[in-house]
Amino acid sequence: MPVIVVTNPKGGVGKTTLSTHVAAYFANQGHAVMLGDVDRQQSSKMWLTLRAESAAPIASWAVDRDHIAKPPKGTTHVVLDTPGGLRGKRLLDVLKRGQKLLVPLQASVFDMTATLHFLAELADCRVQTGKLQVALVGLRVDERTRSAEQLRQFVARTELPLLTMLRNTQNYPLLAARGLTVFDLPTQQAQRDLSQWAPICRWLDAA
Repeated sequence: MPVIVVTNPKGGVGKTTLSTHVAAYFANQGHAVMLGDVDRQQSSKMWLTLRAESAAPIASWAVDRDHIAKPPKGTTHVVLDTPGGLRGKRLLDVLKRGQKLLVPLQASVFDMTATLHFLAELADCRVQTGKLQVALVGLRVDERTRSAEQLRQFVARTELPLLTMLRNTQNYPLLAARGLTVFDLPTQQAQRDLSQWAPICRWLDAA
């Protein structure tokens, strides 16, 4: 059963946006998805309460912040949304559950510095957790800007893949307010955003 962890110790980088979209992508493929919220703010859980009954179903998984149990039977895919500041033993406990890890970051020196420190800690955790596929995703980034180029240069130093850069658009907060994602819209209404998501989807689907 694929378990996708979305984490970065810095707050406000877009972890919940990424988590809810990954869950909705799987749900719209017909999978039995559970969205687990390790964050004490429970943003993902709140998002699920806004989700229309007509949208592809996503189950809420009540994850105790100090103990992550196994998901219920019948679940085929799990997405874990994590809090800022997740480190040490708690980080290791979460990573032990995952097969793939998505690290969102923005094109700012503060995000890149925090992410660099996190990746150093992550390297130690990966030794203890075994095989864990890791990839980075730029959020709220205009690919044509100097900031985007600085982000590319930063990621090149990490030797980890930068799957894509998601643009800064009102689509994300407006859809979030309705418990929806770009995957819940007709293709023609979200074509630009779906094209940016395509590399992430391919990575998620790859063995």
